[in-house]
Formats: sequence, structure tokens, C-alpha cells
Amino acid sequence: MAGSWLLGPDGGPAGRRPTAVLVAVHQQEEDADGSGPGSDVSLAELRRLADTDGLVVAEAVVQNRSRPDPATFVGSGKVDELAAAAERVRAELVIADGELSPGQVRNLEERVGVRVVDRTALILDIFAEHARTSEGRVQIELAQIAYQLPRLRGDGRSMSRVGGGRVAGGAGIGVRGPGEMRLETQRRTLRQRASRLRRNAAELGRRRERTRARRARNQVPSVAITGYTNAGKSALLNRLTGADAQVQDVLFATLDPTVRRISTGELTYTVTDTVGFVRHLPHQLVDAFRSTLEEVSRSDLVMHVVDASAPDALDQITTVHGVLHEIGAGQVPELLVLNKIDIAPPEWVDALCRAYPDAVPGSALTGQGIDQLRAELAARLSQR
Repeated sequence: MAGSWLLGPDGGPAGRRPTAVLVAVHQQEEDADGSGPGSDVSLAELRRLADTDGLVVAEAVVQNRSRPDPATFVGSGKVDELAAAAERVRAELVIADGELSPGQVRNLEERVGVRVVDRTALILDIFAEHARTSEGRVQIELAQIAYQLPRLRGDGRSMSRVGGGRVAGGAGIGVRGPGEMRLETQRRTLRQRASRLRRNAAELGRRRERTRARRARNQVPSVAITGYTNAGKSALLNRLTGADAQVQDVLFATLDPTVRRISTGELTYTVTDTVGFVRHLPHQLVDAFRSTLEEVSRSDLVMHVVDASAPDALDQITTVHGVLHEIGAGQVPELLVLNKIDIAPPEWVDALCRAYPDAVPGSALTGQGIDQLRAELAARLSQR
């Protein structure tokens, strides 16, 4: 359920899910693949993200333009349309399909009259809700602070930025007003909190490194499961190993790594389920989760799980490859697994197999292709 970090200090309405209106800019000439910000694919994904966070999307306002308006994200006329839509559905929240500047948030909130957040804030809120381990909570709070620091701002006269006259003991015009002093206090508090969290994260990272070193000394090969969010990574881990990782039909159902061992004949190796990726993954998350994502970059094999039933499966593969390169895992050998073939149209599966002839088709739900996958994993790791 969306929390106060997203909805503000007052929280959401009692007894019902908060209502949201989406707003997007479709930059047509930059979206040749049909998956850029504001596109139908991106907007549909934003709806799923909102639903995952416990919000009800009542309407969406989309504007076609070459680039977002630097002041209000969408043009003035669309801002009026957005305000009317928010009032009509009694929305508590407006969510932009893109990353907003602090000025854009402020201007939109003044014009629309409700709280405005962007895609990044929504994803951070989902991560905060789904993190279970101490390491996951530390990482997501660090990401939230990194996002929040440049966006701190005052609200109204009580947070005026410049003092004068009798303000600040009559020190005169140009001194710090109560608003700026309060902002500096908030910034200092957040920076101090971030420093403590980084120390905690460093210690947790050292523990993870010691665990990896033990596996390396014991010459235990490692496989990292990665892929787009909701591709079925956890379900595949459960099918392969008999694990009980959480499986839900929502985005980012599991964030914390799950490590299990598999023995096939004389070969024993570990399989690690990692966080899923998504379009426009916030850079704050990539930075905060870098130590966890090192499980991928230091593995012997990346098992890239693809939802073969997704209409944009090829775009999802491209997105995952981009993140893998960003975290330094682009050179790790990859085994592509086409999951959910039990519900995917056969022609889609055939097209993906032609595009990636070394891929292994299968279904974590029915078990189809799992024996072939185990054999392929063993063969790849034996060649290591």
C-alpha cells in the first residue's frame, strides 16, 4: 500500500485505495521503438506500477510534444485538463511518466491542487514496501534520501527562504529566514542519516563479500537469475531448486536476493534470484543496490529470464542488457530462458527462438522445458 513517503504526511484516505491520475509526454520522434516515456507501453507499465503500490488509476492525460515543458512538464492547456481530471475523480495524487524537476513538481502542484510525484518516486515507494531484509531496507532508504535531498523545498510563508527587518533578530534584508534555516536542518539530518546508512551498507557488503569468497574457495560455480520484473524469476528458482521464494503477479514482488544450491550429478552450483529490472530504472536504485547487483557481475553465468508472453519482450531484453552493462555484468556469459511459453502465442515464441537460437524455452508454472534447462546449465558451467 502506498505510504506517507509518496502520499505526503497526511497519508491516503481511510477505508479505500488512493486515487491517482497519470500524466505523460509522448515524444514521438524519439520513441521509434514505441517504448519511450509517455508511450502506450510505458504508460501501461506505469499503471501496473501504480496498482502494485496500492493506487487506483482513474484517468490518464497524455500530450504529444517534442520535449516536456521545462516549467510544468506538459503545456498550459494540458495542465488545465489535468487539474479538471484530478478534481473530477477526486484524486489524491498525480503521477508523471518521467522524472520531474523540483520546479516542475512545485508548479504542477500549485496549478493542479494535489500532490504530484514522478515515476522514480513511485518505484522507490514500491521498493520500500517490498524490501524485507536489513540490507534491502538500508539500500532503499539510501536511494530515497538521494532522491529527496535535491527536492527539499519550503511550503508557503512559514518556509520563506530570505529574512529581513525583524526576522532573525533584526539582522536586516538578505539573511537566512526561518524557511531556509529549517531546510538546512532537514538537509543536515538527511545527510547524517545517509552517512550512517552507508556505513551499515558497507558492513553488510563486506559480509556478502566474505560469503562470495567462501564459495570461490570451495570452487562452487554461481548462476545469477536476472531479467525484467515479473518475468517469472522467482517461480523459476522455485521450480529448479524446490525453494519457497515469494511468487506474485505484481512488479517487484521480491527485492532481496535468494541463494539456493543445486546438485546435478557431480556438479554443485548456487543459483541466486536478484531484483528485477524495469524501463527507466532510477539511477538512485542502481547506485544503492550496486553491492547486491554485484552478485550478477561476479557470477559465472547469468540466467536471463524473459516473459515470452509479453508483447514487448524484445524491448525488455534490451532494457535488461542495458542495466547489465551499467553494473559491469555485460561480459558475463548469458543463458536466455524464454519463460511462460504455456500462455505465450506460439508465433511469438517462434519469433523469439529465431532471434535468439541458443535460448531455452520453458514454463516455470507447468515444468515444461525445465529438464532441458537443468541440462543446459550443467553443460555451460562444466565448460567454465
